[in-house]
Amino acid sequence: MLIISHTVTFSRALFTSIFHRCMKRPCVRLTSLSPLSSFMILTALAVLFLKANVTASMKVTSSGPQTLQMAQGEPVTLDCTYTSSQADTGELDIEWSVVSPDTTKKDQMIISYTGGRRYNHGDPDLMKGVDFTATDPSQGDASLSIASLTASHDGTYQCKVKKTPGVDSRKISLIVMVRPSVPKCWVDGVEAVGEPASLRCRSDQGSAPLQYSWRRESGGSIPPDAIQNSLTGELLISNHSVSQSGVYSCEVSNAVGKESCRLNLQAVKPPNRAGVITGTVVGCLLLIMIILIIIWLLIFRCNWNRHEKEFSNDIREDVPAPESRPTSRISSFRSGVAYSQVGQTQNEHPPSTNTSYSTAKYDSRFGYAV
Repeated sequence: MLIISHTVTFSRALFTSIFHRCMKRPCVRLTSLSPLSSFMILTALAVLFLKANVTASMKVTSSGPQTLQMAQGEPVTLDCTYTSSQADTGELDIEWSVVSPDTTKKDQMIISYTGGRRYNHGDPDLMKGVDFTATDPSQGDASLSIASLTASHDGTYQCKVKKTPGVDSRKISLIVMVRPSVPKCWVDGVEAVGEPASLRCRSDQGSAPLQYSWRRESGGSIPPDAIQNSLTGELLISNHSVSQSGVYSCEVSNAVGKESCRLNLQAVKPPNRAGVITGTVVGCLLLIMIILIIIWLLIFRCNWNRHEKEFSNDIREDVPAPESRPTSRISSFRSGVAYSQVGQTQNEHPPSTNTSYSTAKYDSRFGYAV
């Protein structure tokens, strides 16, 4: 500003000196020049005179990035430094506001500095940790600091510095993003040799766009024929082999942070297919034989029970009815004559009134005893 002031003063003095000299003594007459030359001289003198009377005014001098991408929870400073001139004689007025995305609506003022005092105008929840960076913003630093960013702080901020007649402003776009969370790494499918192996990586949290990148920590580099998808986090190895086993790591990142995870990819040799097929066939045959044996035993059991029941019924029908021998014996005893079997001597005994007789017993095969 000091250089500009001295340049303006020197130009003004030079123009005044030339003008006075031409008025006091004969100089080159403008009428002796061509019209074009006269016009150019007059135009140059007019521009020099106007520049000599221009004074410097309020100017915001911050030159940092006007778009900031910051992580949620981090502090941030929105730069707004300024300078003023001697011509700016009015009262200093600083305003920070959030520009409305709808041009038909008013911007939301959040903090201001005027008359040597600081004022809050925004939502109390939004204003937590929001303040001027400098203790005295009137000393040329009107920067705004936010202690801990939240999603509500996302937006476009405008710093406006005014000191009559000078005024200037600066806009900064603040984008609040979420850091990616620690991803999960796993192998989708089997890790058999000769089969495709799909390595997966996924982060549950984080502002888009998320970029995934796989690398091999041990055993060499990633196979050249492997297909890596940076958007889905998949690393596809089409033909897995023992040489491709080892420790792999996946890194997920966005504009405000990155995280990673690791996994150990193994190479499992597949079993003998001929043996597996033979064992499967033998097992199926054994199972079928066992089922047939169980069915045969059930049928045999049913037939045996039926045959046994019919045989018992036949025996009951063939057994003859018992003879009524007890009646004939009783009658013989009554007549006083006892009979013996054929071929034996028959004796007759006179009946006696004192003789006692035992009760006849019944036999299931021969009836009553004689």
